[in-house]
Amino acid sequence: HMQIFGAVLRFPSRQGRHKAFSSCLPHLAVLSLYVSTGMFTSLKPPSTSSHSLDLLMAVLYSVVPPALSPLICSMRNGQLK
Repeated sequence: HMQIFGAVLRFPSRQGRHKAFSSCLPHLAVLSLYVSTGMFTSLKPPSTSSHSLDLLMAVLYSVVPPALSPLICSMRNGQLK
């Protein structure tokens, strides 16, 4: 993540940085959600496991990121037109 931010911050124009951030940030948010739910699920102790929490993490991990990705792309394509 930090390499992406560093590369974008080196863009010479303010408008170029804004376009890059508006394109990258939603994707990074989905990636962060995907990684954080996976880490939470794998690092939490099995003794504190509740079925509703496990179900919520499974939905957040497996359904939300793939559902958000096309939505983000279609929103971004609408902004480009």
